[in-house]
Amino acid sequence: MKSIYKTTFIALTAVSLQSCIATKDYQQPEIWNEAAFNSAHVVKDSASQSVMPWQQVFTDAALQQHIQTALDGNLDIRAALENMNQAQSYLSQGRAGFLPTFSVGANYTHSVNSINTQFGRILGQRQRLDQFDITGSLGWEADIWGKISSRKAAAEATYLQTLAAHQAVRTQLVAMVASGYYNLLALDAQKEVALRTIENRTKSLETNKALKDAGRVTEVAIKQTEAQLLSAQALLLDIDNNIKVQENTLSILMGMFPQAIERSSFKDMQLNVNAEEGIAIEVLNNRPDVLAAELGFRNAFELTNVAKASFYPTLRLTASGGLQSVDFEKLFDPTSFFASIVAGIAQPILNGRQIRTQYEISLSNQEKAFLNYKQTVLSASKEVSDALYAIDINKKKLVLKQQEAEAYTNAVEYSEELLNNGMASYLEVLTATESELNAQLNIITTQYNLWNANIQLYKAMGGGVE
Repeated sequence: MKSIYKTTFIALTAVSLQSCIATKDYQQPEIWNEAAFNSAHVVKDSASQSVMPWQQVFTDAALQQHIQTALDGNLDIRAALENMNQAQSYLSQGRAGFLPTFSVGANYTHSVNSINTQFGRILGQRQRLDQFDITGSLGWEADIWGKISSRKAAAEATYLQTLAAHQAVRTQLVAMVASGYYNLLALDAQKEVALRTIENRTKSLETNKALKDAGRVTEVAIKQTEAQLLSAQALLLDIDNNIKVQENTLSILMGMFPQAIERSSFKDMQLNVNAEEGIAIEVLNNRPDVLAAELGFRNAFELTNVAKASFYPTLRLTASGGLQSVDFEKLFDPTSFFASIVAGIAQPILNGRQIRTQYEISLSNQEKAFLNYKQTVLSASKEVSDALYAIDINKKKLVLKQQEAEAYTNAVEYSEELLNNGMASYLEVLTATESELNAQLNIITTQYNLWNANIQLYKAMGGGVE
């Protein structure tokens, strides 16, 4: 009993020494004051725009349904969930590191000694011995230097990293579905332009045939009009093909086989993203990839603590007890009980430089994790700056493209009127009509680019928290 008191005293003394741990407390790296956007007007104070949930950004009912379907059925999302489940298991293991280990086992041993050994010659004959035992073993390591707590913190960082990675996949998926959906609407709008163009050029072909009969145009004008009509029909086929490809892509993103995608009208679309006030640099903290990169650095930091603590002595308490007897009938007799308790301190001295190598590697991994974190922050600031610049440029470009289309529409009307009065050649009409078609298609493309830039800004800000 006296030895048990001594052992308990040693254990309590070891625990009290934890105030002298060799590990360091984690602190977030000071790199935000170095981060800057490419555009000066982007950096604002913390009162600037915050990230809204995707349901408030993408208000179209059909799009919301598609996004939710993708979040529920996308295979990448499901794989990310499995990574979370694995990390949860490691986290539970890390939290149990402070608890003692306990095992129990039953054994039967049959032994026969050699006569040619020292013990055998003393006995002068072979001895056959049966032994039965039921033994329980208890082990516990004192966390004097913070090694176990650092392992726990590293496991927590890994788990939180998988949560951030899961959110990153969700944000990426929301952006991809929204971008694909708006691209589909843009293709629908281009198809409407192509259909109107085919209708107008069909009428122009009939008009030119009448003008040829009246001697105002030649067969060349007829053939040129036919060529323009065929070109518009081929354009329609390309658009139909692109629509089908985009529908298939969206179907796969939603975890479904290729099928038609329900959608609204291009003219009715609105995005609830306002970049006029600029973006606070603190918003980048919402980005799951930035958070995951910092957690990766924290994991490496805590593992460095573990490696450093390995230089110091380890205190372990082990205890075992149970029943042991050479006669099975007496195994459960009170006289068969045995017990032992051991308190030991082990200090590594020579181990082939393994501990120092592991520590140096952990320091290198920590530096790599820090550099990855810093690179992620810099890339995030670039993405926000790029998206804001693209929004500004496409807004200005859209106004110019609308003015350009209006000018070409007037040019078509004037050239056709001049042709009917014999004051212009049909080449002028052809040039004006082809330019008008391209201008109308460019308006749609520019509008889509503007929407997509807003989507990329939403993604660059980290996506909304649901």
